[in-house]
Amino acid sequence: MSAGIPVSYAIRPLQPGRHVLRVRCVVAEPDSAGQVFDLPNWIPGSYLIRDFARHVLSFQARCAGTPVDVEKRDKSTWVCTPCEGPLEIEYEVYANDLSVRGAHYDTTHAYFNGASVFMRAVGHANPGCILDIDAPEYDEFSHWRVATAMRAENVDDSGFGRYHAADYDELIDHPVEIGDFTAASFSAGGVEHRIAITGHHYADLDRLCADLAQLCQTHIDLFDDVPPMDRYLFQLTVLGNGYGGLEHRDSTSLLCSRGDLPLPGAAAVSDTYRRFLGLASHEYFHLWNIKRIKPAVFTPYQLGHESYTSLLWVFEGITSYYDDLALVRSGLIAPASYLELLGQTITRVIGGSGRFKQTLSESSFDAWTRFYKQDENAPNAIVSYYAKGALVALALDLNIRLKSEERFSLDDVMRAAWRRYGRTGTGMPEDGFENLVSEITGVDMGQFFDSAVRGTADLPLDDLLAQFAVEIGLRHSTGPGDRGGKPHAGLAGPNAALGVALEMLPDKVLLRQISENGAACRAGLSAGDQLLSIDGLRVSAANIAELLRPFDPGERVPVAVFRRDQLLSFDVELQPVSANVAYLTCLDSDAAAVARRGRWLGTAE
Repeated sequence: MSAGIPVSYAIRPLQPGRHVLRVRCVVAEPDSAGQVFDLPNWIPGSYLIRDFARHVLSFQARCAGTPVDVEKRDKSTWVCTPCEGPLEIEYEVYANDLSVRGAHYDTTHAYFNGASVFMRAVGHANPGCILDIDAPEYDEFSHWRVATAMRAENVDDSGFGRYHAADYDELIDHPVEIGDFTAASFSAGGVEHRIAITGHHYADLDRLCADLAQLCQTHIDLFDDVPPMDRYLFQLTVLGNGYGGLEHRDSTSLLCSRGDLPLPGAAAVSDTYRRFLGLASHEYFHLWNIKRIKPAVFTPYQLGHESYTSLLWVFEGITSYYDDLALVRSGLIAPASYLELLGQTITRVIGGSGRFKQTLSESSFDAWTRFYKQDENAPNAIVSYYAKGALVALALDLNIRLKSEERFSLDDVMRAAWRRYGRTGTGMPEDGFENLVSEITGVDMGQFFDSAVRGTADLPLDDLLAQFAVEIGLRHSTGPGDRGGKPHAGLAGPNAALGVALEMLPDKVLLRQISENGAACRAGLSAGDQLLSIDGLRVSAANIAELLRPFDPGERVPVAVFRRDQLLSFDVELQPVSANVAYLTCLDSDAAAVARRGRWLGTAE
């Protein structure tokens, strides 16, 4: 096999109406026993088997211009008949997944993640990869450009041409955007950061660049080192309604709603813009925490099958803690705004009984089959390693600060993790993070990890936050749109509840989830039922709170639903409304606690 000759790839968007990308791969010195090609079954950062090979429409092979027989060994593996080379394969990929994980091509743009389109030449992973990105052969796309963080080798003014990756893993870790995007740039940590915005938008680019520069610099300062990349790209697709992100080694792909971006002349940080900044912050923190500080099972990635680890809470939960914390530390939002976000996270966690059944360690391990395959029973069965992981990171940070008399914090642990695992490329063993906490801080947190990570008890956040002059309050929900974080969210809700989560559609109301042992569950209602009436009155998205308001807990009311096409009636004994919506308040009575709060949040108080 070749030890140093790069494997060459080329990709061209073909027909936008068919959503087809054509890929060519040339192996100069194929395996003498028959060259094997395979396509990843999952993409790093998204822990679900996605079977990208199902989108391969055709596959042909030629050796020195002569057709070569191909055998498909399994769902994602092709084997070519032995030949002396060079061996060229060509295949078409169906690209109609408008997400951050796959590939999408239509008349508005082309986008792809390498994991979903580039087959690996088995045995040729390390000699380097050349990628030619060819322009679509349509005059109406002549103004399209390329945006990628991959290293350009020989490209034209629009970015079409040749790129180079050190190996296959790098090739598939640089997503590519092709289209008529808006471009902007800023500097952070001495590194150029570019933004490519695809889709109709009205964003204030100057403000967006200034805010992202401030945010990125805050993360760079946390790790107290030169940035781990020499260029960075925010690829942003703007939709009428969208949200999501996926991290990469030198870039991130983001989806957002049009209203999430700041408008020219707007000075305040709206709730929607704050949400976008939190998303960008989350993916940028991943530059260190998962792209370079990785669990041992991801070094290297095994993309043909699941890779199990109990540490996803470390990589997603801790990242989810720092994403919003960086917003206040950078000065983009006020402490009260950060505490509102923290209240929303607490509300998400305590709103489901699954936290009493699944530990954080189990949630991480079972991500492949449970977290990424949630059904209507998920709140009753699982806990999020993102949301609860963020609260465990918070509790860990505050504990370290208190027990070390503020000589150390979680910041010190993350810097140590970067030096030990990130810089060196050494995978973190399953007990590596806990051992690092003890080693760096000198604080014994074994009992904490047993309870918070391997147990199901609620975290003692009330006592911890009180020592930082923050008080947690709990109140009743005011309705389906109440996400928490605020002491009052409008008109008080009813005193009695069905014990359900609702899905409000334009023409109907569905029971999306049923709380176990709640009123609806005890009466026999089921997730998926269409809610028709309560006490003989028709239900709509606008009036359900009003229909329940006259009743007290313990009263029985008739409820009518459609289950599939069958009309059913139930006699439901209403339950009390739980006070499970959290909000946080700053206290000022204890000067020492107020000072600790300021040092934790990075603010002068």
